[in-house]
Amino acid sequence: MRALSIAATGMSAQQLNVEVIAHNVANINTTSYKRSRAEFVDLLYQTELAAGTPAAGGTEVVPEGARVGLGVRAAAIRNLHLQGALTQTGNTFDMAMMGRGFFRVIGPEGETLYTRAAAFNKDQTGRVVTAEGYLVQPTMTVPPEATAINVNEQGQVYATIPGQVAPQLLGQFSVSSFINEVGLEPLGGNLWRETLASGAAVVGIAGENGLGRIKQGYLESSNVDPVKEITELISAQRAYEMNSKIIQASDDMMGVITKGIR
Repeated sequence: MRALSIAATGMSAQQLNVEVIAHNVANINTTSYKRSRAEFVDLLYQTELAAGTPAAGGTEVVPEGARVGLGVRAAAIRNLHLQGALTQTGNTFDMAMMGRGFFRVIGPEGETLYTRAAAFNKDQTGRVVTAEGYLVQPTMTVPPEATAINVNEQGQVYATIPGQVAPQLLGQFSVSSFINEVGLEPLGGNLWRETLASGAAVVGIAGENGLGRIKQGYLESSNVDPVKEITELISAQRAYEMNSKIIQASDDMMGVITKGIR
């Protein structure tokens, strides 16, 4: 009985759906986290009667035919790169991206990675690094005698040095964008990796050519909506229960057939 296997694919799909929702809820307070959404497609169809075949008598054709679907499967888990709310922290090295774009960092294996979780800090030599110690690109070093650091919306970093009238320009944060952001590979740790699906990174200046602007003293919050996630969870739970009831009903029908044969 095909209904058993069809309903089983439905239960598997809803289990994956719940796992995606659980991941979203777990990261509801993760800086710059982008919620995920499971995408599903129907499986192949078995043709019982093909449309267009000759009807009885051979003068007409069957207009619709009969095709039975075999269930559902996961097609993708999409990361929704929507802007999260900005939270003011007052921390000098906290940066929020307002709009499109990512900061570049050097990962643990020396490769270029991308992040929007810009809770930056200084290492022991004054270089600007992420919370996990990865170097931010381009590399900037804060002088030990600097009394204040100011970053404008274009990403230019200025240090106030005692004895100097004008602030000293330390460098400028660059912003990277991608043609297909959903094609980026999430690595955990608020980091993303470029892939063939995402396309090559296009590096530019904040606020130009459609890129986002940088806001100092703020962090981007997760874009997870708790109400929406609870609604999605209830829907997935109900769908899972319905598929389980189909399996139970199919099993009862099989039992009727088995008893009839005996």
